[in-house]
Amino acid sequence: MNKKPLTERILSADGGLVSFASYQAAGGYDSARKALTEMQPEQVQQQVKDANLRGRGGAGFPTGLKWSFVPMGEAAGPGHKYMVCNADEMEPGTFKDRYLMEKDPHLLVEGMIIAAYAVQADKAFIFIRGEYHKAARALESAIDEAREKGFVGKNVFGSAFSVDLVVHRSGGRYICGEETALLNALEGKRAQPRTKPPFPPVSGAWGRPTVVNNVETICNVPCIIKEGAEWYQALGIGEDAGTKIYGVSGRVNKPGLWELPMGTTVREIIETHAGGMQKGYALRGFLPGGASTDFLVEEHLDLPMNYGSIQAAGSRMGTGTMIIMDDSICPVALAMNLQHFFAQESCGFCTPCREGLPWLEALLKDIEEGRGSTGDLELLEQNADYIGTPGNTFCLHATGAIEPLTSALKYFRADFEQHIEQGCCTYQTSAPLKAAGT
Repeated sequence: MNKKPLTERILSADGGLVSFASYQAAGGYDSARKALTEMQPEQVQQQVKDANLRGRGGAGFPTGLKWSFVPMGEAAGPGHKYMVCNADEMEPGTFKDRYLMEKDPHLLVEGMIIAAYAVQADKAFIFIRGEYHKAARALESAIDEAREKGFVGKNVFGSAFSVDLVVHRSGGRYICGEETALLNALEGKRAQPRTKPPFPPVSGAWGRPTVVNNVETICNVPCIIKEGAEWYQALGIGEDAGTKIYGVSGRVNKPGLWELPMGTTVREIIETHAGGMQKGYALRGFLPGGASTDFLVEEHLDLPMNYGSIQAAGSRMGTGTMIIMDDSICPVALAMNLQHFFAQESCGFCTPCREGLPWLEALLKDIEEGRGSTGDLELLEQNADYIGTPGNTFCLHATGAIEPLTSALKYFRADFEQHIEQGCCTYQTSAPLKAAGT
């Protein structure tokens, strides 16, 4: 993480694992104590709403507004309410949540306590991907330490509020990024999206009111309670509030993660913090928020990395972790590789997604290997448009899968045409693939 003034650094510190003692010495759990002993749940919701905290998992939905959809008091009816943290983090190119959980697990634990109190959830789960062994162990240890101090469990901080917090290790599927598929998996069912409405804040896990938030989103909550909404809003540059963990992977000199003001430009992130492109490589394009976002190119380098600006440019900020495509990478091969991933990760419920994504992958494979034909690009576009149109499939998995393909056709069409017209790929071989009999 980058060095910033402590008053602006709200997420994880540099260095190794933050211990319970050091976290508490720095004011850890003071925000949870304040929320539970000095504020009403609705006041917590309002402060998060006023801070304009938006979901950091990709959708950017206002967090406080989502919490306000949960029925409170007698309107909720008898039974449990649930707060769920999505820590599955299956988006290719994204590793920010793993960093937070491994380095500063108590920050997430404190955020979960506050979030659960805000919606009066007595059961809370951290739904973590099965491969995140180190992060899961760190969280389980942090929860045990917090429980020993009375910060988790019965009558937290001596209040009337009780909450049980559990780390749930999942089997891991990309589709669990869709919150209702995650809830099905949490219940022990197949990870398939549910029909909406009803939405989870009204009827979620086991048919009870449930809120699902991303790790980074929850980790922002303690500082909002401690410092206030206006302070948090002032951290951002432009229309969005707070700081954001941005990341870069690919052939840059210093790939990694940096906590920066929301709205920092793409150019600053890549050239200043990631150290620019490695010697001998040039930037051709980048996926701004993980594999399921549209490509942007060099002309977009001066865009602020916020939700509105990236959307206006034709993509999405997503998770804010960029994947760099340099000039040694074949756009056709990259598009094919991404379609292979999304085809594998389809839950299989919808025909356009289940059958369409593998078909697109096969057509891209033909083009990449020199077997493309005239009209293939139009066929790709026609089917991608149908598969990727919201409403033609049960959830937005296919829509996200199509975004890198259609944007690759937009910005790198000449590469696709060369594969079809010449039957070769200059990125891999100078010999025509058709002549080679492939």
